[in-house]
Amino acid sequence: MMHEIAAKRRRFGYRRIGVLLEREGYRMNHKKLFRLYQEEGLAVKRRKGRKRALGSRSEMLAAELPGQRWSLDFVSDSLQSGRRLRILAVNDDCTRENLCLIVDFSFTGERVARELSALIRLYGRPDCIVSDNGTEFTSRAMLRWQADRKVGWHFIDPGKPQQNGFIESFNARLRDECLNEEVFQTLAEVRSTLGRWRYDYNNVRPHSALNNQPPAAARRSLELREGSAHADMATRTNNDYQTKRLSQ
Repeated sequence: MMHEIAAKRRRFGYRRIGVLLEREGYRMNHKKLFRLYQEEGLAVKRRKGRKRALGSRSEMLAAELPGQRWSLDFVSDSLQSGRRLRILAVNDDCTRENLCLIVDFSFTGERVARELSALIRLYGRPDCIVSDNGTEFTSRAMLRWQADRKVGWHFIDPGKPQQNGFIESFNARLRDECLNEEVFQTLAEVRSTLGRWRYDYNNVRPHSALNNQPPAAARRSLELREGSAHADMATRTNNDYQTKRLSQ
C-alpha cells in the first residue's frame, strides 16, 4: 500500500503518506512509519537544477517477452557537408530487435510521439518505455502522449546512460559497424544505408545474448513458445472443466 501511494504521489513525504495510510485503515506510529519509508527507498530527493520529468520510483522490471519494454535514444552523425543529423533508435529490450531507425535533421516531441504511435500500430503497445531525460522525451507533447496511450515510462537518472544499457549497446554497434564505415552525401543516402543495415541486424547478424540467433528469429521463437503455453493452458482448462462435469 505504501508503494502504491508513493508511486502516485511522488513528492509526498512519509508524513503525508502516513495520513493516506490511516485513511485506508493502516495505523502505525511515526517512528515505525519513517523506518519502513527509509527501508523501502521511498525518500523524496531534493530537486536540483532544471526541472526534469520523473519516472516511477518502482524498480524497472526485466523484459521477458516481446513488447514488454522498449528503449529509445538518439544517435548523432553528420553529412559530408558537415550538417548534423539525428537518428531515433527504438529497440525491444527482450529480443534486442530494432523497431525503427528514423533519420532527420531535427526532432520535436510531437514528431517522436507520431513515430511511436506508428510503431504501436505495427508491434502493439509496450508495457514500458525507457529513455533519458532529453527534451524530446520530457516535452509536454510526449507527456500527453504517455497519458493518452497509458504507456509506462521510465526515465533513467541524469548522467547515467548505463541504466539504459540495451540501447547504449545497440548505439555502439550502429556507430561501429555502420556510421563510422560510411560517408554520407544526402539524407536519402543515410536512410537507404540504415535500412539495409537494420535488416541485416534484425535478420542475419548473430547476437551473443540470444544464443547467436538474430533478433527476429529470437522473437519468433518466443512468440511460438508463448503461443504453445497458451494452447496448453487452454487444453488443461478444458480438460479440468470436462472432468468436473463428468464427476457431477
